[in-house]
Amino acid sequence: MSSDFKSELKLLRQEVARLNAHRFIRLQNSVPRMLAFNFARGLAFGLGTVVGASFLVSVVVYALSQIDFIPVLGDWAAQIADQIRNAP
Repeated sequence: MSSDFKSELKLLRQEVARLNAHRFIRLQNSVPRMLAFNFARGLAFGLGTVVGASFLVSVVVYALSQIDFIPVLGDWAAQIADQIRNAP
């Protein structure tokens, strides 16, 4: 073996060891860790979606309840806003 080949092989081994020590690789090498991580990620995504949608719907309903020049739409939105306020 030539010394160039040996040095390249040594560098390659060091790089593979560095990559194996990386957090992403450690996480992907363990099935329970990967499942736990994806479960937590799904919970966070679901919670963020629900909170964001609730906020967006409440802002839209409030804005629509302030509209008086469209009687049907304003009354409908006001009824929805009243139901939201009176919900337990």
